[in-house]
Amino acid sequence: MGSYKDLEIYKLGLELFYLSHCTSLKLPKYEMFELGSQLRRSSDSVTTNIVEGYGRKRYKADFIKFLTYSWSSCLETVFHIEKINTLYPNVIDNKDEFTNKYNELSSKIYNFIKYVEENWKT
Repeated sequence: MGSYKDLEIYKLGLELFYLSHCTSLKLPKYEMFELGSQLRRSSDSVTTNIVEGYGRKRYKADFIKFLTYSWSSCLETVFHIEKINTLYPNVIDNKDEFTNKYNELSSKIYNFIKYVEENWKT
């Protein structure tokens, strides 16, 4: 692995961030700085923490800490998507697919944390 850009969790997280960002801009104006902002920030945090953790990969505990932040942000993003689906059912196209992709990402991040915990050499 030469870079964080080689990580599957980074690639999927970035793809979903762009999708989340565009989705948040479809919310009513009065939600742009509330729920929309929360969705943008949590989805951005998923990949940002992967990148920062990778930058600290020499220190296993730091790497795990930032991957855990990423996983937590992924779960938070799913929660924001669920709120949007309930409050504004016409905003998100392919709601189930969107949620499923984030759940898949959450699982992959969790599995990567377990991998790092068990196999990472510093």
